[in-house]
Amino acid sequence: MTRSQRPMRADAQRNRAHVLRTAADAFAVEGLSVPVHEIAKRAGVGTGTVSRHFPTKEALYAAVLLDRMGELSGYADTLATEHDPGTAFFALFTRLIQEGATHRGLAEALAGSGFDIEAAASAAGCNVSDRLRRLLTEAQAAGAVDPAVTFADLKALTAGCLAYDGPDPDRVIEVICRGLRPVSG
Repeated sequence: MTRSQRPMRADAQRNRAHVLRTAADAFAVEGLSVPVHEIAKRAGVGTGTVSRHFPTKEALYAAVLLDRMGELSGYADTLATEHDPGTAFFALFTRLIQEGATHRGLAEALAGSGFDIEAAASAAGCNVSDRLRRLLTEAQAAGAVDPAVTFADLKALTAGCLAYDGPDPDRVIEVICRGLRPVSG
């Protein structure tokens, strides 16, 4: 059995989890520019400890984002099974914008920071974009979303919402969601 195949000691697991939480908090507030040595300092561990668990900053960033994507994927799956397609789509779309607004690192990833979050999430089985695409298609088939709306439109709207710095972001989301609905004539 190689070192990487051995189960992690309990203290090493705690350190890894603590570093991950600390990094998630730092990336959420400050974005992706936080240096690894600063994350280690905030976590109360040495940079060697961080590097043992996450050999590169990108690996740490990926672990943080994939953890978040896993939670959002679970939320999307629950919506899809417990709600009608329109309700599920609008709930997920709204949540993604709200998450991006409160998590700077996630917003940077969703806006295309250079990290291919979709590829990493697909490999981990938690691609939220795939779930949003599926819910869009189902909501359009159910007549809840204008059939002319594309996934590219959603990405552009999301980017616009994440860039918005005004006083009432929930109102902006509400207006956008209203605009995604079919035009009744």
